[in-house]
Amino acid sequence: MEWSEVEVHTTNEAVEPVANVLTEFGAAGVSIEDVADFLREREDKFGEIYALKREDYPEDGVIIKAYFLKTTEFVEQIPEIEQTLKNLTTFDIPLGKFQFVVNDVDDEEWATAWKKYYHPVQITDRITIVPSWESYTPSANEIIIELDPGMAFGTGTHPTTQLCIRALSDYLQPGDELIDVGTGSGVLSIASAKLGAKSILATDLDEIATRAAEENIRLNKTENIITVKQNNLLQDINKSDVDIVVANILAEVILLFPEDVYKALKPGGIFIASGIIEDKAKVVEEALKNAGLIIEKIEQQGDGVAIISKRGVE
Repeated sequence: MEWSEVEVHTTNEAVEPVANVLTEFGAAGVSIEDVADFLREREDKFGEIYALKREDYPEDGVIIKAYFLKTTEFVEQIPEIEQTLKNLTTFDIPLGKFQFVVNDVDDEEWATAWKKYYHPVQITDRITIVPSWESYTPSANEIIIELDPGMAFGTGTHPTTQLCIRALSDYLQPGDELIDVGTGSGVLSIASAKLGAKSILATDLDEIATRAAEENIRLNKTENIITVKQNNLLQDINKSDVDIVVANILAEVILLFPEDVYKALKPGGIFIASGIIEDKAKVVEEALKNAGLIIEKIEQQGDGVAIISKRGVE
């Protein structure tokens, strides 16, 4: 079995949209090499648990590597993949110097190429995300989320994912009903289930993402709480009493459905919106206000922003 590695050199702000494009084209796994992971000062309380080597990281920016079975269909799609990535600039997503390279890899390289970049990530004092192949001994009352990042983008290492999980830790109450829009790997749904949510609907437009989410949900034994549905945002989701809606997706996509979020939430319900780069935060904030939502808090980690809003008590 032959594999191809697509290597994209871009900016940190473009990580999520680029990774999403690659998974939509059928990538079987995505790894991220971010020089900021090596250069930044690390806090003792939370942060990735890495054995870092400078040579593992680019001189600047981010290198995203995605792995595809080398089929005739994939080879024919290579120009389309590159052009789709370049078109992200039409959404004001900065790509930096942008380099796109395709390499051949053998089975052994594919099996291990991305694993050296993914290790346990402590998100809060209660929640740690652990790759499924690593041994990890939790402390008392620590919540462990097991993920296989070879299945879909959404490993918990990206700042906007961490912001969402921390917001869920702050706002989710045991017994809450929740919708996770654009679930990806299912990490936010799994975190919500382990924090005590009673019922979770996890949606994603991409079939690859929904399959990956289902695998990770089974891995974490949360399938009795989480229902996965292939769906376009909140279209045809007839709910009006949800405690929390969470969406870790592009700002441009969040702008498409704040009114639907308002309708889905019960009075006092919370909307956690992230996947937002700093430059887009203000326009998202205004759109949420225009939909009738009240801004509770705005959190930032690096260039990622999370906006927490709520439906007022009527």
